[in-house]
Amino acid sequence: MNKSHSFILRAVLVGCLLSTVSIPAESQDRADNQSFAVEYYYKAKWGYADEFIQLFKKNHLPVLKKQIETGRILKVSAVKPRYHSTEEGRWDYRVTIVFKNAAVASDSSGEEAIIKRLYPDQATYRREEQRRFEILIAHWDLPLVDVPLDQ
Repeated sequence: MNKSHSFILRAVLVGCLLSTVSIPAESQDRADNQSFAVEYYYKAKWGYADEFIQLFKKNHLPVLKKQIETGRILKVSAVKPRYHSTEEGRWDYRVTIVFKNAAVASDSSGEEAIIKRLYPDQATYRREEQRRFEILIAHWDLPLVDVPLDQ
């Protein structure tokens, strides 16, 4: 197993552990009112990063924008590295999504209805989404936790 796969496996395991942790009742209200950010990293095959982001903008970004309209998502942003790095640490795009709270981040219900409304030609949509993921070497999600520095 290479380092990239090892990192992804650890990220998935941490995500699974976080999703099974129960929140005490007294902190549930605070969690309901606290935004929840996740960074999504995408590493495309060499030469395919432009195709990936074109498909992302065409098929996935409109779905995210609809979820901003509904209030599920507060903000979506994307960055790419200015310079290159080592292959094992390379990523092409980092998309950050700030959800209303952790509960809505883990509940994707309603997304399928948005997709069907936005893309009546479901065969083309599915084919293009499959292509978007075929050209990836790696993809990982990284939930973020604020670190208070003033305490």
